Amino acid sequence: MAIVEELLRAEEDGAISFGNHKLAQKAKKEESLQAGDVYKVKTYQAMTKLEKDGMFLYESVPGTSVLEFRETDKGVEFIAEGNEDSQITIGLKEDTEYEVFVGGTSIGRMSTGLGGKLSLSVELGTAGEVPVKVIQA
Repeated sequence: MAIVEELLRAEEDGAISFGNHKLAQKAKKEESLQAGDVYKVKTYQAMTKLEKDGMFLYESVPGTSVLEFRETDKGVEFIAEGNEDSQITIGLKEDTEYEVFVGGTSIGRMSTGLGGKLSLSVELGTAGEVPVKVIQA
């Protein structure tokens, strides 16, 4: 398992990794990483939250470590890691339908509302790391 010790980091391929689900105390970090975008992460055992330029991007309850997080104009993909099952909310386009894949398997289509948020559950307790992909349908 690969916890993000520095809380927030840019990867060589343009992705970012963030969060540390093992922390007992809340920690936060703000940093300009890619193309001048400012990312802000708050993380610990109970919650992980990521904002980009002041806009909501990701939240998990309980906390997760997120590896290889990539945004495109069609959606997001990442690997979530945690000690127990997690409820994940992702900030996407408003009023849009997405196909959601967890662990390489489609769990169906979901739609965002006016706020552009999409919520899903990920079973991490037995798996440890699970790839998640959300693509505009």
